[in-house]
Amino acid sequence: MPPGRRIADAAEDAARRWPLGRITGLGIILLGLFSVAAIAVGAVTLHTQSSDRSRLVETLDPAALDASQLTVALLNQETGLRGYLLSANRSFLGPYVTGLADQQTYTKQLSTLLGGMPTARADLAKVLSRMARWRSGYAVPSMRAVAVTRKPLVSKTIGIGKADFNAIRGPIASLQAYLAGQRLTAISALHGSATVLDVTSISIAVALLLVVTILALGVRAAAIKPLTRLAAEARRVADGDFAHEVNPGGPREVHNLAVDVNRMRRRILQELSAVWAANAALEARALDLERSNSELEQFAYVASHDLQEPLRKVASFCQLLQRRYIGQLDARADQYIEFAVDGAKRMQALIDDLLTFSRVGRSQREPAPVSCASALSQARTNLASEIRRSGATITTSKLPVVRAEFSLITSLFQNLLGNAVKFRSDEPPQIEVAAEPEEGFWLFSVTDNGIGIEPEFAERIFVIFQRLHDRASYAGTGIGLAMCRKIVEHYGGKMWLDTSYRSGSRFCFTLPAEPTGYEETADE
Repeated sequence: MPPGRRIADAAEDAARRWPLGRITGLGIILLGLFSVAAIAVGAVTLHTQSSDRSRLVETLDPAALDASQLTVALLNQETGLRGYLLSANRSFLGPYVTGLADQQTYTKQLSTLLGGMPTARADLAKVLSRMARWRSGYAVPSMRAVAVTRKPLVSKTIGIGKADFNAIRGPIASLQAYLAGQRLTAISALHGSATVLDVTSISIAVALLLVVTILALGVRAAAIKPLTRLAAEARRVADGDFAHEVNPGGPREVHNLAVDVNRMRRRILQELSAVWAANAALEARALDLERSNSELEQFAYVASHDLQEPLRKVASFCQLLQRRYIGQLDARADQYIEFAVDGAKRMQALIDDLLTFSRVGRSQREPAPVSCASALSQARTNLASEIRRSGATITTSKLPVVRAEFSLITSLFQNLLGNAVKFRSDEPPQIEVAAEPEEGFWLFSVTDNGIGIEPEFAERIFVIFQRLHDRASYAGTGIGLAMCRKIVEHYGGKMWLDTSYRSGSRFCFTLPAEPTGYEETADE
């Protein structure tokens, strides 16, 4: 089993068996019992509080309001009747009619609200009985008398009616007093329930604080101190002292954990020994590689000086023979001389391209910000005669600034533009250079309307010296695209042929993005 898994298992086992586990369990049991009791008390209190609040909000307050409105309705009847009797004007009966309708409405509502309050219902019944007696014994006869005589009644008769109406005030006051008392009782009960809930909440908070304190002390004594010692020893090993033996002290679980750390330490020590041996081998290989690179540099120097000189001499004398003796020998001799001159020229171009290819990535200069627009402009200047002769049109979008070498980026664009001009179709070349950001890179594309490349050759064209056409049809050494890919990969990018594009060729490559962004480039 891997040491990491062993440590995880030991930690899980410690959580079950340490004294901390027993302390935690006891604390949880105590907290659970107390919580159950507190929840029970809280639930009963909440139920009582909800009931009292419901009774206050849904019964007592509406009943008190309806009783008050009923009183107003009765007073409106008495006031309206008195005004009519004193003036014999029926327009003064408006309050009486309105009060009578309101009395019926509020009486119906009170009858529903006072269902569980017999005392209040008795008071309401007295009010209604006395009001009915006042209406039948005084109000209706008086209104009939005024309607017949069309004259106001004497004040003595009105005084008798007012005395009869005052007999109604007693039950009304008793009803309102009863409802007010019930409301005060409900409010007092709500305050009591709130106090019980506050006490319960404070008790739970205090109990929770005590349990957390006990648990904290238990964790410190049973786990933190032994683990702190183990962590200090493990940190010493992590700092590089792999020979230090971790002391397996403390509870059994911490002891097992320390044993596992020791096993990991020994395993790391063994692997480090193997790594050190591998590093020694790598250093030896690095020395061999450095020696090989030195020999390669010597070869490059020989190729660029010692081989170039005799090759130039051969080419020069072959060209001299060709100019001096052309037409003086037979046609076969002229052909042989032509072959020699052409071979010398191709060998010279091949050596130059091969040296250029080998120098990619070997420069000691640090990459610097390079304007791709400027590099493209230089490449177009280098190919000005070929572009003019072919009638090529080159359009560009905004091009970015990248960190590279100006000469290599120029060579990259020059090879791609040169290929687009060289492998053109019957129509004048239309070349488009574009760039867009893509997840930390710039994605470049160079598109043309030339003869195109079959998808099966998408990788072969990037292999050095690989050609898809004979030299008679298209000149070249077969190194250009290989050099382009090497330049792109040297800066951490990728290059490929877009096989989905079938109207010519489209080469895509990426280069790491610089924060400077785009640089404007005009279309031409």
